[in-house]
Amino acid sequence: MIDELEQLVKQIKDKNLRSKVSSLLENPTLKIDSPALSFENCPAGSYQHHSYIGGLLQHTIAVTRIAVTLCDIVDEVYGGEVKRDIVIAGCLIHDVYKCYTYEARGDGSFTSSQLGDRIDHLSLVVAELYSRGFPVEVIHAVASHHGENGPIQPKSLEALIVHLADLTDSEFSRRTLRAAEYLQKQAGDPRPRFDSAKEALEIIRLKGEAGWKGLSDYTNSRQVKSKTGKDY
Repeated sequence: MIDELEQLVKQIKDKNLRSKVSSLLENPTLKIDSPALSFENCPAGSYQHHSYIGGLLQHTIAVTRIAVTLCDIVDEVYGGEVKRDIVIAGCLIHDVYKCYTYEARGDGSFTSSQLGDRIDHLSLVVAELYSRGFPVEVIHAVASHHGENGPIQPKSLEALIVHLADLTDSEFSRRTLRAAEYLQKQAGDPRPRFDSAKEALEIIRLKGEAGWKGLSDYTNSRQVKSKTGKDY
């Protein structure tokens, strides 16, 4: 997925902005002394969505691809004009400082870091983008990507697209994870946890195709594997 992320960065036509985005993704440092997860291993959430290793990278790619598709629709269906560089840049960096707000638990799950308990990722990224000299339009797109739940709502077409793309992907992940969690609990797993979106989607598919019996057999095999490390 790192290769795909790099290809998305290359879609930014403005060389100066592309360089700033690439530099931030490669080296998302802070002047605050705090430990951080790598971008590749960080989740996008501790529970709500993309709550597994690699979730942040997966979410970032998905949000950017959704946003590019929305740009196409605005251009080709509605006849509007979108500043794609602003949209792509905003999507790629909107959650980058979640690396500092989560830490791994021993069981493979994640929780808020000490810094994350005090400063949210949105405050961190806005401050850093200003410090690094990012264009105001990009900073606004990032600052408003939470929409009504953020400090400011989108006030440009580009910011609106970033917000809707982020909302779409986070909701897709949240709903599939909760659906798979419910199915697993019903099938006998009291504390289901998923290591990837693919695993959650497989559970939903299996229930639809094999019914409760097939899902129960699958759940039992997962529990055996979890306890013994052996795949039967």
